[in-house]
Formats: sequence, C-alpha cells, structure tokens
Amino acid sequence: MNYNIKERVLIEAKHIIKTHDTVRKTARIYGVSKSTVHHDVAYKLRYIDACLFKEMQKILQENFEEKHIRGGLATKERYMQEKENAI
Repeated sequence: MNYNIKERVLIEAKHIIKTHDTVRKTARIYGVSKSTVHHDVAYKLRYIDACLFKEMQKILQENFEEKHIRGGLATKERYMQEKENAI
C-alpha cells in the first residue's frame, strides 16, 4: 500500500475517533469523497492498524444507529427555517 494512502487512512481514523464525526463530515474536512473515507476506515485500516480498526468499528456502528435521528433533526430544522422565512 502506498505510503500516502496509509498516512491518509490513519489521519482520517484518528480524526473520527477523536471527534466522533461522521464519514460525510470527515470527507468534507479532508477533501475526499465519503466513499473513500468509508473504504479507508472500514477496510484498509484493518490491514494497517488492527487496534485502531476495532475502535473505528464501534464508532461506525454508533453513527449507523444514530443516522435516522440525525436525519429527522435535520428535516425538522429545515422546516423551522422555512417557517421563519415565511413570517
């Protein structure tokens, strides 16, 4: 695996573990696609650092379980903004 790819994978993983950010937010921060971040932390990290991979799996599972709540809150916020703008 290319040195730059290993470095990117570790940086993304450490960021997600530290901040508990989502894959989408991490992708925006580092300027790569969400598919790249997901593939990096869900597959490539296993071969680079197994301990970090186990921690990452827990965080990815948490985010997966909370995504329907985040989506509902985002929709609620959008409608509240539209209501305020109409007034």
